[in-house]
Amino acid sequence: MGLPSAKGAAEYQAVPHGPPEAILFDLDGTLTNTDALHFQIWREFLLNYDLDIDREFYDQKFSGRLNQDILVEILPQLSMEAAIALGVEKEAEFRNRASGSLVPLPGLLSTLDWIESHNLKKAVVTNAPRQNALFMLQTLKVDHRFSLVIIGEEVEFAKPHPLPYLTALEKLGVAAAKAIVFEDSPTGITAGVKAGIFTVGVASTQEPDSLKALGANVVIEDFTDPIVMALLQT
Repeated sequence: MGLPSAKGAAEYQAVPHGPPEAILFDLDGTLTNTDALHFQIWREFLLNYDLDIDREFYDQKFSGRLNQDILVEILPQLSMEAAIALGVEKEAEFRNRASGSLVPLPGLLSTLDWIESHNLKKAVVTNAPRQNALFMLQTLKVDHRFSLVIIGEEVEFAKPHPLPYLTALEKLGVAAAKAIVFEDSPTGITAGVKAGIFTVGVASTQEPDSLKALGANVVIEDFTDPIVMALLQT
């Protein structure tokens, strides 16, 4: 994807204000890459409504958004109740197909090991439904590593509003200037930036240039990029 080389935090336009105290992670596309499966299932479901989506449409309309918001926009003939029911059905199919097949993004587990060995706080902040979030964390075998999981639809405003990240900061007792966000989606990057948190774009689902344009301070391909440890050790 043409990612910039990483020689250390100093080469980037901004760095956190001193050593970070908390690391906040999105889930889909950040801890594990689920986009191909989500796209496949959505495409199958939407064919029942005579809507044949391609990957470009999916990337623009679906990535990081709440299901009911997506469906009300692309299937305006549905009531909110019907849109919610369709989203629930689709996510059940996702869990069925994803069971046992999810893998952590490269470098994630060693990054979590370092975070824990240095007593940094951490949380997952996601627009995924709670049932999906818990399923994915359990499938990845990292559920025991996250005591705090913030769900977008369980606070007043989901991403791209900054409230989910601000809620995580409040619960962790950490200032925005002492945190780092890892995010892959446009909505998530926007939420992290608006929350005033140093935001790392993970280019697993979007082009690096688009994440930078949204305000990501730096873009990585995965957690094996040397910039990850450079930032953690700032």
